[in-house]
Amino acid sequence: MNQRLVEVLVIGAGPSGCVSAAYLQSQGIKVQVVEKSIFPRFVIGESLLPRCMDHFEEVGLLNGLDAFGFEKKFGARFIKGDKICEFDFSKKHTEGWDWTWQVPRADFDKVLVDELVKKGVEVSFGHEVVDVVIDENGVSVTTIKDENGVPYQVNAKYIIDSSGYGRVLPRLLDLDKPSALPNHSSIFTHVVDVNRPEGREGTLITFDVIETEVWLWVIPFSNGRTSIGYVGPTEFLESFEGSKSEKLSQLLRLSDYYYERFKGVDFLFEPVMIKNYSKSVKQLFGKGFVLTGNSAEFLDPVFSSGVTFATESALLGAKLITKVLNGQAVDWEKEYSDYIREGVSVFSSYVKEWYSGNLQTLFFHQPENPEVKRQICSVLAGYVWDKTNPFVTKHNRLIRTVAHIIDLETQKSE
Repeated sequence: MNQRLVEVLVIGAGPSGCVSAAYLQSQGIKVQVVEKSIFPRFVIGESLLPRCMDHFEEVGLLNGLDAFGFEKKFGARFIKGDKICEFDFSKKHTEGWDWTWQVPRADFDKVLVDELVKKGVEVSFGHEVVDVVIDENGVSVTTIKDENGVPYQVNAKYIIDSSGYGRVLPRLLDLDKPSALPNHSSIFTHVVDVNRPEGREGTLITFDVIETEVWLWVIPFSNGRTSIGYVGPTEFLESFEGSKSEKLSQLLRLSDYYYERFKGVDFLFEPVMIKNYSKSVKQLFGKGFVLTGNSAEFLDPVFSSGVTFATESALLGAKLITKVLNGQAVDWEKEYSDYIREGVSVFSSYVKEWYSGNLQTLFFHQPENPEVKRQICSVLAGYVWDKTNPFVTKHNRLIRTVAHIIDLETQKSE
């Protein structure tokens, strides 16, 4: 069997894999990226957060993305009946990017990987990892099948698993564990947005809350297409009969705000349904490997945190591996696992309190508290490690406390 030798093997060529490989390449480290799919390919995760712009900029991938002309995202709108809450990323507690993009990932990921290849990184498409053996020193032998099904092996000092929903190392090394989040599912597709309004309304990313645990996303792209999808308890989505197209068509009727815009519009592909999408793992690293992005944790699409966690963990993992390869000591538990889990914990609280209804109480309460809104906006922009923000440091109780105060005030006024 053909043998190859690299310092770092990256599994997956999405945003996580591209960011980590770009950084490693910039440090003179020999890296190879293997990707099971052939690009361009469809994948979910179409709404980004400003925090990830820092990562693309740091590794030199930002200019190529900016040149493509993706739809810019300056905030997000939440609707519930006649109530509307808008967040503007320029009005947030934490300093940082005030905008990002909303993107068809087939195009976005292709631009990213093309920029990576321009930097001299070897990317092998149609190559599937089928086995991994890691010795006591962390040196790995990974068996891979190429696009013709011919196996070969890669010897590496480190593996970065950026395989996303493929979750390669969690599957092969038995690292999966159940998520602590409730079982929710999603059903989604793309449409040609023929009834798109002119101006800001037509491009605004919106989350239309039908009931506490059921909501519709609307993500307009710069190419005239729009991503639409419903999220809700698994049993609720499964209660609708018929094909996936028929299910989604029935669900669209639930939106008073958007039904007329999307009524009768043809779906560009049969809607995709992902059941019980939240994922977790027993550990984020081990001897000779690190898990990044969705291969480690996936929370919920409601706050679009997926790509930002992918790039945050990818860049940090690549930096720590570089330190190790340069002979420096790294405390992986403290410097990687604890750090990433801090951010995951913050967003997990927001997801849980969204579905409990407490966060929705804060969002739609009038009159708004400008300072509270600025602090929450920072979290929604992805700055979940900012210890100057009380809605970060006290995330596990502050949302619930403020919602309780609002409820008491509402009861008194009645």
